[in-house]
Amino acid sequence: MAMLTDEMLLDSYQMAIELKLECDFIALLLAEIHKRNLEMNTAVVLH
Repeated sequence: MAMLTDEMLLDSYQMAIELKLECDFIALLLAEIHKRNLEMNTAVVLH
């Protein structure tokens, strides 16, 4: 995960939600987002 830029991480999370990928993968991305203290668009979180 360290190789992803913040923007790439947020984009990956949004795309994972849109594509309805595995919940475990989405949770992994979300954990990294929280670890980096990144802010997300609330519309993405609600999906």
